[in-house]
Formats: sequence, C-alpha cells, structure tokens
Amino acid sequence: MAPEPPASPSVPLAPGGRVCELCEEARLTTWHYEDDVCWVADCEICNVPMVVWRKHAVDPPADVLAHMVAQLGIVADRELGPGTWSLDQVMRQIPDHFHAHARDPGWWMRRTAVGRRR
Repeated sequence: MAPEPPASPSVPLAPGGRVCELCEEARLTTWHYEDDVCWVADCEICNVPMVVWRKHAVDPPADVLAHMVAQLGIVADRELGPGTWSLDQVMRQIPDHFHAHARDPGWWMRRTAVGRRR
C-alpha cells in the first residue's frame, strides 16, 4: 500500500499518522451548512446529515455543542422531517474528532441498500 501524502500544516494527523478525514473537509457529499464553528453534510458512510466541529478535538464546550446540535437539527428537520430523527453522538469510525449524526429509523437499511436517500 502506498504511503499517505504528507498533511498540510492545517490538517492534523489522526492516530497512526493518517490525515484526519474530517479536518480535510472534502466535499464528497451534499453540504447543507457551514460557519466558522462547524459544517453539516451528508455522511459519506451513513448517508444521513452529520455535523462536524472545525476544531480537531472530541469534547466541545457546552455552548459550541449546543450551536452544532442546533445547526444539525435545522438540516435534519428539513432533510428527514421534524420529529423523525435522533441525535447520535457516538464517534464510531473517527473517534478523535467530534462529529454527530442525525439518524432516522431507515438509515441502516439505506446504508446497506444500493441506492442513496435522494
């Protein structure tokens, strides 16, 4: 396997010396919102709205967390429907960079299906 390219000074390295995928902010899916604190886009793996803190850390202060959850909620209500989703703050695949998902009841079936949500 070829080595990863060197990270730019602004993109932190994840454990094992890998470039942090969330810090890269690659626009691989639909982006719904962004500001200087966070961005909200469809998760490449789960295909549900996901909020990502622009700081490479895992424990945002309460006011920052409230802001991010509010922005995710606005997008999730619009994309999934009000009252149809739940907040999932478990960082399964990238545990060292805060992000959270808005999960609706059908997210797992969409993830295993061939098509996309839209």
